[in-house]
Amino acid sequence: MKLHEAIEKLLLTAGRPMLTSEIADALNQNKWYQKKDGSPIDPFQVHGRTKNYAHLFNRNGSTVSLIGQPPNKQPASKAEKVKQALKLMTPISSNSVSNTKLLEKILMNEENFRPASIIDNIVPDKAGLYCIRISNTNKLPAPFDKLLAVREHNIIYIGIASSSLKRRFLCQELRAIGHGTFFRSIGAVLGYRPIQGSLREKLNKRNYTFSPTDETKIIGWINKHLIVNWVETDIDFDTLETTLLSKYRPLLNLAKNPAALAELTKLRAECVTIANCP
Repeated sequence: MKLHEAIEKLLLTAGRPMLTSEIADALNQNKWYQKKDGSPIDPFQVHGRTKNYAHLFNRNGSTVSLIGQPPNKQPASKAEKVKQALKLMTPISSNSVSNTKLLEKILMNEENFRPASIIDNIVPDKAGLYCIRISNTNKLPAPFDKLLAVREHNIIYIGIASSSLKRRFLCQELRAIGHGTFFRSIGAVLGYRPIQGSLREKLNKRNYTFSPTDETKIIGWINKHLIVNWVETDIDFDTLETTLLSKYRPLLNLAKNPAALAELTKLRAECVTIANCP
């Protein structure tokens, strides 16, 4: 997230104008934006950045507000500042339209994505949404490379973690600890198949897994070719997920996806058959 985006998110969350010093203090606390050299954000930097984005921000001396926000509201009292600081350190959870749009903007902004290989220690143990892109669409095997090209984006999966991004998104979907839906799909797309008969004695006849050797190879491919982003929130997951799937049509989502691929359904069915074979 860039500094001006972090300031915009902060002002939306606060719902009021803020002093440049307040903005700097809040961003240094919540870490929505961090300078490359690790030094703290200062009010002068906030002043300069908001000046450069006059289409987003009103400025009245050292007070900054969003376009459309009353710019002349009095700065908060000391007690209110403490209350607001605590609020701004927590994820967005409001079910308002403006916050839903902000969540989508933050989640889908390509500049916020980072390699899957570097996220193990930073994915939070909090509820939220996640998005997975591929950095080079040509790295998908046929026909999935061509099918993604037709969609004119590089988004391959959008998901929700109703209780923990760390457990669902990181562990299950990217690291094969529990084998999430995405991991099963990308493994099948890459040509891997479950061990024959591995589900025959299991109660769940659909949640196939891959051999440890194949898991390692799939994880290696994920780390090399996928970029990811997430947002913490406890907003109405089902509604927002449905909206995002309808709008972006990720390549490997099946449920709720109006452009779900028959090719993927067929591959997953093949894997289920193999895992249940005698």
